[in-house]
Amino acid sequence: MENLKKVFLILIIIVSFSFISSKTLEPKKINIVIDASHGGNDFGVISNSITEKQIVEQVTNKIKSLNSNVVIHLTRSDDTFLSYEERTDFINKIKPDLVLSLHVNSSLNNKTSGLEFYVAKETEFFEKSNEIAGRLQDKFSKDTNLKISGIKNGPFYILKRSDVPAVIVELGYLTNENDKKYLIDDKEQNKIAKSISEFISEMK
Repeated sequence: MENLKKVFLILIIIVSFSFISSKTLEPKKINIVIDASHGGNDFGVISNSITEKQIVEQVTNKIKSLNSNVVIHLTRSDDTFLSYEERTDFINKIKPDLVLSLHVNSSLNNKTSGLEFYVAKETEFFEKSNEIAGRLQDKFSKDTNLKISGIKNGPFYILKRSDVPAVIVELGYLTNENDKKYLIDDKEQNKIAKSISEFISEMK
């Protein structure tokens, strides 16, 4: 009888240890907020009938539709206007591992082109944001033929007020004809979404 008790106790310990081990081995889920800029009566950059808000919404929804090991939260998935305060409130309630805010650029010089990345030096997350922006820049340089214009300091509201690492990605210039063709092409948008999806899926 005593031996049976010992065996039973050993079995309980083994089962309990296995349960704890399986729990600790579960991979950490990465949480990402993708912020589609503008929306509603805020059109962003406009070129003829093409608007920034449409492009970033399309790319954002493509990112969301791709399978990954990442939990993706969207500040908006349709043509809705959200204030800066509403966006950052949403972000800071979730406390994600990263915020990527997608935008489209413009310039008075129609020859200006390329992708740009912005981080804010004014936050405690600057170093982490800058590191992430650098890795994302490297990813895009391998996946696209577009000019990469580098990482810049941008004291923008969503970067300064998000209590987590945050990067603004300017996907190209709607005022540049080559960039515009790239930005409105469905296949190119799929490539953008795939690059971002792969990047965040590989985050640790």
